[in-house]
Amino acid sequence: MAESVGNKLLNKEIQNYINANLKTDLHSLLLKKSPFPKVSMHEIVQQIKGKQVAERKFPFLLKEGILFPPQLNLEQSSSEKTALYKSEMLKGNKFIDLTSGFGIDAFYLSQNFDDITLVEQNTELLNIVENNWCILGRKAKFINLKLEDFLNGNQEHFDVIYLDPARRDEQKNKVFLLEDLSPDILEIHEKLLSVSSQVIIKLSPLIDLKYLVSVLPGISRIDVIALKNDVKEVVVLLSSENADKIICNCVNLDSSEPVFSFTFGEEETAESEYSEPENYIYIPNHSILKAGVFNLISQKFALKKLHPNSHLYTSNEKIENFPGRTFEMESVDSKSIKKKGQFNIIAKNYPLKPEEIKKKYGLKDGGDQYLIFTQSKKGKIILKSV
Repeated sequence: MAESVGNKLLNKEIQNYINANLKTDLHSLLLKKSPFPKVSMHEIVQQIKGKQVAERKFPFLLKEGILFPPQLNLEQSSSEKTALYKSEMLKGNKFIDLTSGFGIDAFYLSQNFDDITLVEQNTELLNIVENNWCILGRKAKFINLKLEDFLNGNQEHFDVIYLDPARRDEQKNKVFLLEDLSPDILEIHEKLLSVSSQVIIKLSPLIDLKYLVSVLPGISRIDVIALKNDVKEVVVLLSSENADKIICNCVNLDSSEPVFSFTFGEEETAESEYSEPENYIYIPNHSILKAGVFNLISQKFALKKLHPNSHLYTSNEKIENFPGRTFEMESVDSKSIKKKGQFNIIAKNYPLKPEEIKKKYGLKDGGDQYLIFTQSKKGKIILKSV
């Protein structure tokens, strides 16, 4: 392992200093001179940031001797929870991650495999991962090459290939179209499927699923993964065997909501009934909204929609196991809303945003009650939780 990464930062005195300053303001710390002649304050702060991010994003790395990469690598890494979900997708003998980065996905996805290879073009980053995997007691082959160079020289066949393409252009702007990623997925997908019969690709949560299916051959499965109702990634599984249909899964991790599974294309033939608000109102989670299955969710749960563009659903009897939030509500007149009342405000297909609604009606945020401002087919309505 490289001297510059390992021996310096793993010095016990430096590690003690890092741990003692985990709550210190990092801006003020950067203005100080490093107490260690061979390690800069920037390197120390990088480790402190890493531990802070690990606490919420990948707590399994909060062990003595673990090293952390720069901020951008931390941001681009999957969380422990999304990586764990993906690890349940496949198993086999030989696994390779062609863009290992900080190695979070590789660590979890490779748990069901015996032979593991990590490819990463950033030498310092790969050294960090090699150090960490040693600390964690995991073995792998670590290859310091660009993905394209590795593929050009590779003679091996793998059970599963995983890759997480870079989603920033040369100006560091975020990109999400397949042809703009690095590597260009459209350019290499045939090569990937010649090396493995199954390829998992992590993509931006912004990618359009219809676009994805229209440009990328060989898709057998798509997972829209949300964590605490925030869509984090879209994961696509390519297979060398022609799939009759594409299975889509909408999942909201860190919730008790069930996975909503459907076949891609079902939405095209699904139909919704419409109704004015009944006793219960349902708001689908963001993974379902991202997938755009607005009529299918209505049809599968026998719910009625309020309006074609509201994406709110209703029923007289409560439906259990709905993948989203359920409220018992009643329609109210705007004049009945008392000023300075405390509510959680939701605005869907409504001309005013929650902040504007609060200002207009003099409302405070929070509390146990909800107000939903939306539209039915008859016009604007306000719903209040019972």
